[in-house]
Amino acid sequence: MLKIVYLHLEIIGMANSIIDIKVTRTSSPQLAKVDWDNLPFGKVFSDHMLVMSYENGAWGVPEVVPFGDLKIHPATSAIHYGQSIFEGMKAYRTVDNDVALFRPDMNAKRFKASCERMCMPELPEEVFLSCVDKIVEVDSDWIPNKEGYSLYIRPFMFAVDDYIGIKPSDTYKFMIFTCPVGSYYSEPLNVKIEEKYTRASPGGVGRAKTAGNYAASLYPAKLGKDKGFHQLVWTDGAEHKYIEESGTMNIMFVIDGVLVTPSEESDTILKGITKRSVVQLAEDWGMPVEERKVSVEEIIQAIRNGSLTEVFGAGTAATIAQIQRLGFREELFELSPIDSREFSNKVYNHLDKIKTGKIEDKFNWVRKVK
Repeated sequence: MLKIVYLHLEIIGMANSIIDIKVTRTSSPQLAKVDWDNLPFGKVFSDHMLVMSYENGAWGVPEVVPFGDLKIHPATSAIHYGQSIFEGMKAYRTVDNDVALFRPDMNAKRFKASCERMCMPELPEEVFLSCVDKIVEVDSDWIPNKEGYSLYIRPFMFAVDDYIGIKPSDTYKFMIFTCPVGSYYSEPLNVKIEEKYTRASPGGVGRAKTAGNYAASLYPAKLGKDKGFHQLVWTDGAEHKYIEESGTMNIMFVIDGVLVTPSEESDTILKGITKRSVVQLAEDWGMPVEERKVSVEEIIQAIRNGSLTEVFGAGTAATIAQIQRLGFREELFELSPIDSREFSNKVYNHLDKIKTGKIEDKFNWVRKVK
């Protein structure tokens, strides 16, 4: 029998009205069928999803329903014109068996900014957070109680007008589903500096977390994969002289004891939540940090003269991903041994301990889900 639960919430920014988040629980739970020892990233889905519609100039009532397929019109405008955005988050099981989210307020802010850039109705941050809390609460049993594992959370929004014409849609769907996951990368990465293809250009949508950015990256990433590279390191679209970010993460370097990373002042780089956390920890530990333009020439020279000691990616899915080899044109540089990387190994362990409640959360980064 389906079980329906109502949660009363005051949604700020939605006429300050009291609304109900209705929960319709699945009659066919799948949790017992999960092989927790063989858990591929992003292929096992929890029992429920949250759905909320935008129409007639207003957001409706969010509802949690059993996970399932969507029924859409062939002319759904997101398919044809690309109005689609998303976020990536994780929920963790703490040592006290609580459920914790890591800096979800930053995801809410970034989602709102993506809405604005993609000409989509903004979702108030309080609504975003309440919806995330609820879907995580409903499927909290899906959060793995296993070292290095978490519940991946995918909030997303897409245009749903059944109309063939280039204009912003009048109707949208906001949804969230979740997946229990292990590591995104199972080994240190080989990456290649990309000098031909472009991820983003000034004035474009590089800062928005929109689906089209990732679609455009697939072909050059495939060409790199065919040559043995896990990911690309994107360079600026104008000259291909300056490093921007990698395919699934921001990129960071340790050069002569200084943490160096491309500045996010440009509108071509996605503002990274894990990256911001790494920078804040480095500053708290007294490590010099430089957020600025980082040229390809500087990095190659630092590899050659031995001053570059660590290269790693930072992202929600990837967490702290060590980069072992860096390809540039016809050269492949072998970087420092992973176990010798003092800073990135320390920051990985420290972030993990904050997320799982093993150490004090002095920055108030963790949001508990009741």
